[in-house]
Amino acid sequence: MTPPRVEVKVTRLQPGYEDIPLPEYATELAAGVDLRAAIIEPIELHPGDIIAVPTNLAIELPPQYEAQIRPRSGLALKYGIILPNSPGTIDADYRGEVKVIMSNIGKAPYVIQRGERIAQLVIAPVTHVQWNETSTLNETDRGSGGFGHSGRH
Repeated sequence: MTPPRVEVKVTRLQPGYEDIPLPEYATELAAGVDLRAAIIEPIELHPGDIIAVPTNLAIELPPQYEAQIRPRSGLALKYGIILPNSPGTIDADYRGEVKVIMSNIGKAPYVIQRGERIAQLVIAPVTHVQWNETSTLNETDRGSGGFGHSGRH
C-alpha cells in the first residue's frame, strides 16, 4: 500500500540546472525525497565548516503542511557530514530557495559534487496547539525525571 499523495508545487529558480533531477523517492515506501546540490563547481567542505548549499528549488506547500530537511545517514556515518539545524523546517508560506545547511564534523575535507544527493526532504502535517495555562499538571510515574530517566537501559 503506497502512502497518500500531497501535491507540492516546485519551480527551478535559475536556468542551467535542468540536468539535476527534481526530488524523487528512492523506493515506493521511502519517507523522504532526495535533495541535490545545485552548484556549478564542486565545493570543498573542510572540518568545522558550515555552509548553505543551494538546491535551485522553491516549493509551494499546501496549508497545514511543512517540509523537513533531514540528513542522509550515509554522509553522516562515512564522512561526518551533518545538518546542524536538523531537521530544518520549511513553512507553507515560504517561497524562497530551499538550501541545505551542512557541516563537516569529520576528520577530512569532503567534496560536494554537482547533483549529489545531500539531504532528504520529508513532507509532514502541521498542528497548532491551543495553550491551556493551569497551576497543576497530572502526575505520572516518571514525574520530572528527564535526560535518561525514562526507565529504559
